[in-house]
Amino acid sequence: MGSIPDPGELTELAQPSFDEFQRQTSLMTSCTLLWKELSDHFSSIEKDLLNKSEALKRKIRSLDHQTDQSLHLLDSRETSIDGSVQIAIGNVDKRRDAAISALVDEEAEDGEVDNGEGLMLKLKSFCLRMDAFGFWGFVIGKKKELEALRAEMPVALGECVDPAKFVLEAISEVFPVDKRGEKGVNDLGWACVLVLESLIPVVVDPVIGKSRLLVTPTVKERAKEIAEAWKASLEERGGIENVKTPDVHTFLQHLVTFGIVKEEDLDLYRKLVIASAWRKQMPKLALSLGLTQQMPDMIEELISRGQQLDAVHFTYEVGLVDKFPPVPLLKSFLKDAKKVAASISEDPNNAGRAAYLAARKEQSALRAVIKCIEEYKLEAEFPPENLKKRLEQLEKVKIEKKKPAAVPANKRTRASNSNGGPMPPAKAGRLTNAYVSSFPAAPTFVRSPSHGQYPAALPPYPSPPHMYGSRSPPANHYAYSPEPAPAIAGSYPTAPMNYPAYGGYGNVLAPTYQQAYYR
Repeated sequence: MGSIPDPGELTELAQPSFDEFQRQTSLMTSCTLLWKELSDHFSSIEKDLLNKSEALKRKIRSLDHQTDQSLHLLDSRETSIDGSVQIAIGNVDKRRDAAISALVDEEAEDGEVDNGEGLMLKLKSFCLRMDAFGFWGFVIGKKKELEALRAEMPVALGECVDPAKFVLEAISEVFPVDKRGEKGVNDLGWACVLVLESLIPVVVDPVIGKSRLLVTPTVKERAKEIAEAWKASLEERGGIENVKTPDVHTFLQHLVTFGIVKEEDLDLYRKLVIASAWRKQMPKLALSLGLTQQMPDMIEELISRGQQLDAVHFTYEVGLVDKFPPVPLLKSFLKDAKKVAASISEDPNNAGRAAYLAARKEQSALRAVIKCIEEYKLEAEFPPENLKKRLEQLEKVKIEKKKPAAVPANKRTRASNSNGGPMPPAKAGRLTNAYVSSFPAAPTFVRSPSHGQYPAALPPYPSPPHMYGSRSPPANHYAYSPEPAPAIAGSYPTAPMNYPAYGGYGNVLAPTYQQAYYR
């Protein structure tokens, strides 16, 4: 029988497992991390809920404010109807009496227009008599006095009994469809836009302003029909990409003037504005058409299309200069213009005019950027001095291109004296299809018809019609080509460059003379 251990006796304690200790430590760490993660997650959710709650409260306050404004505006519109109608009736009565007086008064019938006062009298005469077609013919004949027309026309249109109807009738010859047929070679979009812009201050409500236009329902419905007819004709014109910019401008101004913008057509308006973005009035029209929310995307599209200069105008109009800084856009525009100019100068199809065309391209870009810098006061950020210096350099290139190449007089004299006749021109050497006839009956060169130095008895050279293309040879040049003749029966066995009839102008001097025309 075994002995019972003494309770007071110290027994050997069991040693704890180190692996168990590590497991519990890892478990505690995991729990701590999980707790922290959950705590942060719930804190983030709580913060988001608070932010959304505040945003909703602000939105509700904004909507309440807008609702109050709308109700106040509606109340103002309702209470102002009687006053506006009375003012309109009074104006119509005055215009009617003035129209009757104008019909009786013969002095305003055929007055000469030689100053601003005469221009106003003539415009008022047409408007008082509601002679829309006479008014239109008069306006299109005064394009040189555009600024005077712009200043006087709103006042004159105010004399019409029904200004909106008068304007629709006036522009009906060319809008929505040009009825002139083949005779309508000159573009009259400028006159349409001018008349439509001048109508706006005439039809705005005198009490509440632009929010209401004093256009009769009949005229407004007619304006809508005209807009739909123009949209329907887009396919016949070749689509948005092929329609003329003046036509686009007239259509958009028509919508704004008569207040017939449709929300479902905003995508069409955007495409039309982008296609004609270079037009100065397009940024303002875009805002009037309700494209304010789409302006950032439109600006980015213009930049992607390489129209950085147009994008700058849009950014200033809509107030997005901070988002789209103008100076980097202008520099990018100049960089692209230089690339295009370089490609023109390297084009073999423009070998004779490459430098001139490239200079013109870069000149146009420099002028546009300098004008933009001055318009928006960007001199501090983008000094234009270097641009102006570069422009002057390109102007010299242009002048040198126009300057005719000088030919030393002594060389021409020696050529004439050595052969008893004039020196053949090197210009013919530039023509790829020029040649020298190999028939013995043909003389070597011919006297210029306008040159009085040489005898008229010399027989003319039968040069082929394609020697000078579609142009006649210059008066001081002769039908000569340094290129060899085609090898046919009866031709001379030696190359024309070695033929002695050219007075010593062989392979050495002829190329030197030609190069003067290439500079």
